[in-house]
Amino acid sequence: MRKGVRRAAPLCLAAALWPACGPPTDDAPPQAASQLATTPVTLPDGAVIQAELAVTPQEQARGLMYRAELPEDRGMLFIGTRSSRRSFWMYRCLIPLDMVWMDGAHRIVEIVPNAPPCASEDPSACPSYGGQANSVYVLELAAGQAEAHGLEIGERIEF
Repeated sequence: MRKGVRRAAPLCLAAALWPACGPPTDDAPPQAASQLATTPVTLPDGAVIQAELAVTPQEQARGLMYRAELPEDRGMLFIGTRSSRRSFWMYRCLIPLDMVWMDGAHRIVEIVPNAPPCASEDPSACPSYGGQANSVYVLELAAGQAEAHGLEIGERIEF
């Protein structure tokens, strides 16, 4: 039984590390935005962002990899199943992003503004961002949008 517990630990750790733009999962072309389900996300200032939903492990691993742009009124919402610390990295991401972590009540618990893409072909050279607070959801926005909308820790995002 102890061997099974030791083998499961790395899998649990890997599940807690959600990449923003994802690790290399395959050489398939990027998933088109229209193939993902979307939902309106209302920010505390009343602005509405149309967010693609990253629900499955494959969608979460892909994230916003290979995207050349992200309009100001768009984003990606990562849906977790439980509260945990989640760090993201920008491997194979082409654009800078704002990342907003939320708890189960949709309250902002952490914000990383303007995370730069990682141009390195070596994934280990890409830094991780966030993961300082427990979260269930993470919203990625175009860089500068967290500041433009005045997002602050403790505010609630509706979706």
